[in-house]
Amino acid sequence: MEQKYFHIKNMVCEHCGEVLESKLNQAGFSVKKIELGKLELVQPIDEDDFESLSKVVRQNGFEIISDSNSQLVEQIKHLIIDIIHQRESLEGNLSDFIKDRIHKDYQHLSRLFSSVEGKSIERYFILQKIERAKELIVYGEQNLTEIAFELGYSSQQHFSRQFKKETGLAPSHFKEVKENKRVSIDHI
Repeated sequence: MEQKYFHIKNMVCEHCGEVLESKLNQAGFSVKKIELGKLELVQPIDEDDFESLSKVVRQNGFEIISDSNSQLVEQIKHLIIDIIHQRESLEGNLSDFIKDRIHKDYQHLSRLFSSVEGKSIERYFILQKIERAKELIVYGEQNLTEIAFELGYSSQQHFSRQFKKETGLAPSHFKEVKENKRVSIDHI
């Protein structure tokens, strides 16, 4: 059976797609389109080429997903990543957003996600927000109120409580710890 559309696991940013596209082109595969979690080749490939494709994908830290349940879970993850990195705006609650984008019952999606990932969709969402917050804190371009607002928290206090609950550190302390671990070029 020939195939040219594939679902890819572990793609979390556009750079992942750029890297994978480059590696696939080097291996002789012509990529028509690549985006978070999805790959389309120019020409369909047969079983032998599929093995080569899978090898290149695995060597670069990704995985081809063939079963529909795993594809749904990856689709949910990519929606959350898009929200966190502001490629999508979340108006209303997360469950309605996911249900509207995937067109499936949220309870079913929630149970499926939990069974595959070992954590709820909401927990995954919180963990992604905290990781993004860490990144923004380290960049130091925004104050904590701006970061809280960007990540959709109702207040800086709510953000700070959740950040401390997840990391064990207040955001301001996290920033101090990170800065103290860096050595400026003129002191090396």
